[in-house]
Amino acid sequence: MADRPLHRLTRENRLLQPAAFARVFEKAARSRDKWFTVLSRPNDRQVARLGLAISKKHCRHATGRNRIKRVVRESFRRHKAQLAGLDIVVMSQPATKDASNQALFDSLEKHWERCARRMPREGGQD
Repeated sequence: MADRPLHRLTRENRLLQPAAFARVFEKAARSRDKWFTVLSRPNDRQVARLGLAISKKHCRHATGRNRIKRVVRESFRRHKAQLAGLDIVVMSQPATKDASNQALFDSLEKHWERCARRMPREGGQD
């Protein structure tokens, strides 16, 4: 039970303020495919933080948007250790609403690898 908090998404793992989203949008590394656009930018913390922008324009039904958000959060939770030090915003593409959960997980796995690879290792600047 002691290791349980390591696997949870806590408040510190979320982008909560509009200014935090704006900071990522301002100067981000982009990764895009058929299902998602993922923006990432180094932060000054030792944790990864996630923000979601799942558009009602691309997925009209709340149940569909909630499914997409659940998949993104779960994938992020599994990979947050390798993404430590990054602020990430995930935006959906129109094809996302029709994709299987497995296709979305596979897509996100590739995005997380790209984000981690692009992260400056030491002494990098924003």
